[in-house]
Amino acid sequence: MKYHIERNTVQETLVIPLYGRKMCSEQYPGLYRDETALRLMEEIDYDFSDLEKKSKGTMYRFGFLEAAMRQSDLAWEVRDYLRDHPAAAVVNLGCGLDDTGRSCDNGQCRIYNLDFPDVIAVRDHLLPAGEREENIPCDLNDTAWFERIDASGGAVFFAAGVFYYFLKEQVRTLVSAMAAAFPGGKLVFDAAGKSAVKLMLKTWIKSAKIRDVGAYFSVEDPENELRDWAPGLRVSQRGYMLGYHDLRDPSVSGFFRFLSKVGDGRMKMRIVRLDFGKEGENG
Repeated sequence: MKYHIERNTVQETLVIPLYGRKMCSEQYPGLYRDETALRLMEEIDYDFSDLEKKSKGTMYRFGFLEAAMRQSDLAWEVRDYLRDHPAAAVVNLGCGLDDTGRSCDNGQCRIYNLDFPDVIAVRDHLLPAGEREENIPCDLNDTAWFERIDASGGAVFFAAGVFYYFLKEQVRTLVSAMAAAFPGGKLVFDAAGKSAVKLMLKTWIKSAKIRDVGAYFSVEDPENELRDWAPGLRVSQRGYMLGYHDLRDPSVSGFFRFLSKVGDGRMKMRIVRLDFGKEGENG
């Protein structure tokens, strides 16, 4: 029996990114393939008619490419860390129904998927934890979850499309606490400049009647803005769209490559990497 999801519920927020990853896999198979998303789409009972209509639009199709690049970039960073720390903890912050951790599994790492309790309840049904894997219900801002992570072999954390909805001070507080608790670990996440974030949050901000867009997390210059957030913190970045791929795949049009340059350039869309200093480092 399919898992039913009603419209206008918290569970519905899981469907949209899942649908996006499915479309990424179908439209850009040479760049991205999410077998889990393709399978789960067949196991969910939901009216996708509105999404299917919108998905034909140019900007929606470019949005699918953005999603593909983000997940691919973050997975690259996770695998890069695992090369030197094969038994590390791989921690998906705000996981939803994303299966990136499992797709990076090297047979030795431990995988942790974190999200709000109502999200984890759905995940436990559709994506029950496998071997060396744990689904943890929590609020990311409540650092009690730190105690659940076995970082004895290192730890790599990643957040896909999560921090845009955090206040700047919330992200700074979390990063500072993580750097102290997980020395030698790494956090990678997608970020963008204020103009891009304003566009991303436009609908949500309007419905929430939020006026101070500047209070929400955006980054113009990661190295200069974030380096003082924790002792020994090392900050680096790559372009979100073209920093890991040249997008010369036949499935990507010249117009979409142009939009990708605008995204990485004017919109400052980035994958930000924070390497936490080891114990005793002062930066």
